[in-house]
Amino acid sequence: MRLVALATLCLLALPLPALAQEDTPRITVTGSGEAAAVPDMATVRLGVTAQDANAGAAMDSASEIAAAILARLDGLEIAPRDRQTSNISLQPVWQNGEDSDGPRITGYEASNELTVRVRDLSRLGDVLVAVQQDGANRLSGLTFGLQEPGPVMEQARRDAVADAMETARVLAEAAGVRLGAVVSISQQGGGYAPQPMMEMARAAPAPVAAGEAVLNARVTMVFALED
Repeated sequence: MRLVALATLCLLALPLPALAQEDTPRITVTGSGEAAAVPDMATVRLGVTAQDANAGAAMDSASEIAAAILARLDGLEIAPRDRQTSNISLQPVWQNGEDSDGPRITGYEASNELTVRVRDLSRLGDVLVAVQQDGANRLSGLTFGLQEPGPVMEQARRDAVADAMETARVLAEAAGVRLGAVVSISQQGGGYAPQPMMEMARAAPAPVAAGEAVLNARVTMVFALED
């Protein structure tokens, strides 16, 4: 009895607007939006791999080539903040033995990987060719992006909210009720989405496709419903 009385007192203690809000019908909808812009930056993931019978010699060879690539990037005016060593590895090279002999180590393979941001796309082709000439023998990725994605993402969010509001309006109209005030808004994820390459720009001497950088936004909105 005491518990029942205490629960009743707590319920009565709640302000009437709060109780009314709990009983208000609501509708939850999700909206999505996207905005595109011409990329103004490229990120290149490249590396060098060297093999030698001696582990130290393999590492030295890979390190020398990586140092030459970094020096070339200095000449191409790639700022130190725009290049980063992303991975260094050394592993044995195995070869199957003859007859009953098991696998044996015949040498070592050393690798050094770099991530480079190119903020002047007109020089992207020069960068790709130059690093290959200096010994880079691995190109594991090339992506385009925006140096200042904020304004584009803001437009994507606006489109997502507009999409959610339109969906809520249609559903409320179909159900014969009126759409009330916004109760809550939350964002779900968002970011870049790859798009087909729409423009081909030749950055001498290597051709690269710039395309578009597309940012996605997704929101969930809760609306009150009125009779």
